[in-house]
Amino acid sequence: MLASPEQPEGYFLLGMAAAEARQIAKAIPLVEAAVARGPQAEHLAQLARLLILLRRDGEAADAARAALALAPGEALTLDTIGCVFARLGDHEASVVPFSAAVAAEPANLDLRYNLAAASGFTGRVDDARAHYETILAADPGNARTHYALAILSRQTAQANHVPRLEAALAAAGRPGDALRIRYALAKELEDVGNATDAFRHLSAANAAHKQSIRYDFAQDAAIFDAIEALFEHGSVATGIGNSDPAPLFVIGMPRTGTTLVDRILSSHRDVGSAGELQAMPLAVKQVTGTSSPVVIDPETIAASGRIDPTMIGDAYLARATQHRPKGGAWFIDKLPANFLYVGHIVRALPNARIVCLRRNPMDTIWSNYKNLFASQSAYYAYSYDLMDTARYYARFDRLMALWERLYPGRVLQLSYEALVADQEGETRRLLAHCGLDWDEACLSFHKNKAAVATPSAAQVRRPINADAVGRWRAYADALEPARAWLEGQGIRTRLQ
Repeated sequence: MLASPEQPEGYFLLGMAAAEARQIAKAIPLVEAAVARGPQAEHLAQLARLLILLRRDGEAADAARAALALAPGEALTLDTIGCVFARLGDHEASVVPFSAAVAAEPANLDLRYNLAAASGFTGRVDDARAHYETILAADPGNARTHYALAILSRQTAQANHVPRLEAALAAAGRPGDALRIRYALAKELEDVGNATDAFRHLSAANAAHKQSIRYDFAQDAAIFDAIEALFEHGSVATGIGNSDPAPLFVIGMPRTGTTLVDRILSSHRDVGSAGELQAMPLAVKQVTGTSSPVVIDPETIAASGRIDPTMIGDAYLARATQHRPKGGAWFIDKLPANFLYVGHIVRALPNARIVCLRRNPMDTIWSNYKNLFASQSAYYAYSYDLMDTARYYARFDRLMALWERLYPGRVLQLSYEALVADQEGETRRLLAHCGLDWDEACLSFHKNKAAVATPSAAQVRRPINADAVGRWRAYADALEPARAWLEGQGIRTRLQ
């Protein structure tokens, strides 16, 4: 029994105890009871954090905004609010509470890191750099900061951090620290033209990380097999789907130009970007009700074939709408891995438009292999091994061919190289496929002020250029096993 049943603090403490025990569904009503008895910023901020964990994004956003409106002064409460906004993809909104948190506790390096990251995502590059340097002055071995600073902008032979990174690597005591510092070194060494040492660091980092996560390509092969079995040979439930034409899906292998196309489309006066949503994977998982602990697996894919596609479309839009920018008739969902869900999208959202980025296979493989994705992400575990990445590309290529056979013309396969070579012509083709009229602003995508939270942030703030075309050639000897294997699979690799 609560000693003072009308006092919010008791409910809040019970809720936090449940949260500590990972009983999130039990914790939320208790914290809601605390809020109902007199809203406090800390209680609302924690409620928002818990709601995010259950993917109740719209409610989380409301709670975070309500918490901020109460003008909290505690640094950790402000940071929690900022983290909720960041998880929602609203990085611009996160800057205000993160800044206030740092002002309240300037010596707290974790708070400063969050502000630095938000500053980088929102184009405040000089601010981000200054914050990262402040962190490193206090903690020279801070590995995530070294990596964040390396990818913030392109380094030059005259201005880089290679010597400092080499010293940090020599002092790194934990495998996770060495991983991030080696990735930072590889990025900066590539920037300054030292391909040999860049590949050496990547190879060491990736080999160690693959071993630590115990990845086997058979895990992804089973998912591809299940998708092909369902849509090519199985039977799927009939239904009209949800007719809303608003979603524009930008899909493809990561690091192939999906962020660039997102910026081009979101520069259109009638289009807003919702970012990389998990809405479709979560919608499929939700309506199938499978008990497996992962979002996508063969069991969930097989079960999805028995579901009325209208249910999937409705579940998707219920989730996606919470992230949809206000004002635009269309919104972009640019989760690259949605290429696995084209069959679901076509059936569940028959009026949605889909664009798939295609890039030279070798540039695709190199860009995936050299990028440090979220280290625990289930989608990109293949990328820590060169041959696994080649195998994954081959299955992606095969799946896109299947979608074209089953749903001819539904997916615009847009060449990154063609877009770079003929920006206006390919942009017109892109807009036409999406049912959009011409907007000159799409050619000036680099002036788009929206936040970018992907490794392409620096690139898409510059006018279109061919800097990344054919970059794999600098590593041709090291990449030869993958190139030869792809050619053996009938995949042409010397397109550029």
